[in-house]
Amino acid sequence: MTKAAPMAPRRRRWPGYLLAAAVVLAVVTAARAQDYNNGDDEEEKPKPQLKAQEACNGAFLSYTFIERAKEFPHLKNATAQAYAFKAQATVLNTMTTDLKAWQMFVGFQQKEILVSVSGAVLLDGTDFPANVSGGVTFAGYPMADLLNSIDTAGDLTQIQVQMDITGTQFGVKPPGKPMPKTIKLTNPGYRCPAPTHKDSVMYVCCVKDPKFKVKKANSTRYLPRQKADLTMAYDVLTSYGNKYIAQVTIDNWSPMSRLDNWNLTWEWKRGEFIEKMRGAYTLLKEGPACVYSPAASYYKDFDFTPVYNCEKRPVIVDLPPDREKDNDVGNLPFCCKNGTLLPPIMDESKSRAIFQLTVYKMPPDLNRTALYPPSNWKITGKLNPHYVCRQPIRVSPMEFPDGSGLMSTTPAVASWQVACNITRPKKRASKCCVSFSAYYNDSTVPCNTCACGCGNDTATCDPDAHPVLLPAEAMLVPFDNRTAKARAWAKIKHWRVPNPMPCGDNCGLSINWHVMNNYKSGWSVRITIFNWQDYTFKNWFAAVKMGEHYSGYENVYSFNGTRLDAPFNNTIFMQALPGLEYLDPITDGRTSAYPRLPGKQQSVISFKKKDVPNINIPKGGGFPKRVYFDGEECALPHKLPSSARRRAWAPSLLQAVTGVALVMIVALVDSSCL
Repeated sequence: MTKAAPMAPRRRRWPGYLLAAAVVLAVVTAARAQDYNNGDDEEEKPKPQLKAQEACNGAFLSYTFIERAKEFPHLKNATAQAYAFKAQATVLNTMTTDLKAWQMFVGFQQKEILVSVSGAVLLDGTDFPANVSGGVTFAGYPMADLLNSIDTAGDLTQIQVQMDITGTQFGVKPPGKPMPKTIKLTNPGYRCPAPTHKDSVMYVCCVKDPKFKVKKANSTRYLPRQKADLTMAYDVLTSYGNKYIAQVTIDNWSPMSRLDNWNLTWEWKRGEFIEKMRGAYTLLKEGPACVYSPAASYYKDFDFTPVYNCEKRPVIVDLPPDREKDNDVGNLPFCCKNGTLLPPIMDESKSRAIFQLTVYKMPPDLNRTALYPPSNWKITGKLNPHYVCRQPIRVSPMEFPDGSGLMSTTPAVASWQVACNITRPKKRASKCCVSFSAYYNDSTVPCNTCACGCGNDTATCDPDAHPVLLPAEAMLVPFDNRTAKARAWAKIKHWRVPNPMPCGDNCGLSINWHVMNNYKSGWSVRITIFNWQDYTFKNWFAAVKMGEHYSGYENVYSFNGTRLDAPFNNTIFMQALPGLEYLDPITDGRTSAYPRLPGKQQSVISFKKKDVPNINIPKGGGFPKRVYFDGEECALPHKLPSSARRRAWAPSLLQAVTGVALVMIVALVDSSCL
């Protein structure tokens, strides 16, 4: 009898059946999921990370601290330890209108030094690494404008910008989070509440201020042109696929703004290079060296020999006047003045400069409309104010007269504007200084110690000591020749002589303000300008901001004096008379034994007391509040000459008392003899 086969082999088939069923189920599930996703795209959109973002109708700003690591050297002092940190900031436009030229302020407070930022640039054009311990404002680059969600179908790449921030911060030990003090949108017409801070995230929703009044309705999609002390326009005149021709126009608007031998720098952000120029040139003409630049790897058959410059930060200067009619490099209006920009109050024809340049572009910007201006503009001069320039903003295309002479105008392909304003010099960073003297005191209060900086030359002098008072004749010789006079004067006056002596002012130009007299109906001063440099100042000007006694200003006798209006109220503007436009440089003495002599010019200024009868000249009422030379604000002394009346009163009183005592003694002697 045959036995039945065992059942074990049949049970072994179940794992195979289960595996097949699982495969079928996975395929069906995947197919259904694909159909579901294809049928409902809205569910695919990422949800906002922050709930406050959904309710925001304005500009949603966020700052997220990501990570940090200890930097060398490793210190035990936590407040001095440096940490490399990474953070991310975002600006999202949740409005129905575009957000033009967005600007985000981040209130850093841990002595942060930024090393790099993507998606934005620093508004004031500071180079990296940048010390931003007091906070910094970011401006969009290359995406300066954030479009609205409606016109872009919610495309985040057009309505949001993301900034990846890398830098160094000090003083917050882990697990503490080095967060900024605040974040806000600084565009005019917006208000931001205090930001919300949760762990390593900070966010705020900035909305339009309903009380903000727009000065003039802007019917175009461009921002209005800004008013500033100095503006620069970047106008694209002609655009090709891989290059364009641009014109740069520099306009000086302020009566206190001036430039001599100006140097203009900017930063190319997209690999551009300058092929040729007219009306200006680059200090470094590195055509042959361009073969080693990134541009040479793309333009392989291009002859770089005549190319002007391939630097990322070129230095551009003005042409001399003898190139004004040169058809190759000049022949442009307002060009070729050797870098001189005068205030319009002096000469409007010399308050503007123009030059043109041909710019080659790099991939992916190889089409006519891919146009980006350079960023981080800076302009400096010989002895001129310090300008802080904002980033370029897109403005309506500039219109130029038709070249054929017809009445029609031709607009630029695209236009940007850079606005620059004068800032007050920091302590010990001035370029000129002022000394005070008066008829009622025979000592002169000299310029401050290290008024224009000390540098490293402090081994034999004290950079922190107050300057010693000097006799009037000491102001006519260089500082190196004043030590003996200062010691002799201190000996005469019975003053203590500091050891070491204070350092000099180190200024290439100084101004002495001397109160000459004080009479019943008025008073007068003498202003003397000293040039201690081997440099001639042409078409120079000076200005003084007075106090309450400005209304009594009568006349300037050896200079051409003018009263200035707002915003420079109470200011007297002075320039040289015809034939005296040059302030000569310092010259050698008759022999080597004689000190060098500065170039100088001086004039008397008279004032009346009719409108200010209570002015007290001996108590310092005759001294200015601010002094300028060629637009640069000069450093004023820390104190004023003191009145000699108090010092003269004590000896006279002593003499009177002594005389009375002698009379009494004589009377006593006479009475005893009797």
